[in-house]
Amino acid sequence: MKRIVITLLVMAVLAAPVLVTTTSKHAVRAVYAQDGCSVATLNGHYAFSQPGWAGAGQGNQLPFFNVGVVAFDGTTGTVSASFTGVSHGVVSTETDAGTYTVNPDCTGSISFTTGPGAGVTFNMVIIGRGAELFGINTSAGFTSSLDAKKQ
Repeated sequence: MKRIVITLLVMAVLAAPVLVTTTSKHAVRAVYAQDGCSVATLNGHYAFSQPGWAGAGQGNQLPFFNVGVVAFDGTTGTVSASFTGVSHGVVSTETDAGTYTVNPDCTGSISFTTGPGAGVTFNMVIIGRGAELFGINTSAGFTSSLDAKKQ
């Protein structure tokens, strides 16, 4: 008798989450990337921060941190960045320019073609219909992320 009661109790405990999940009005919705982005989704000035590591070889990378403003032209797909960077205690200022692309699923890329950062590229994802973007540096010799918020 004791075994039957314990077995029924265990079955009830295991069945409760299934019952609650299938009858709950507050089910978790699936999450999808927003649709409908284009070059025009990014337009105007964004404040950004970029922490990372730079160096030619593995084990020889030094930390750096950049902070500044990046400007997107939603008509032409051009981008410019002006920022202050610190690496190994050395402070510098830089201005770079290039182009960017945006896919309908709100992913894209940034490629700097002029300035000291020429050749630096980022893959990015746009959030909040252009309110913010996250990026990751895809250039050889760099390990860094990018977070930019519309000003």
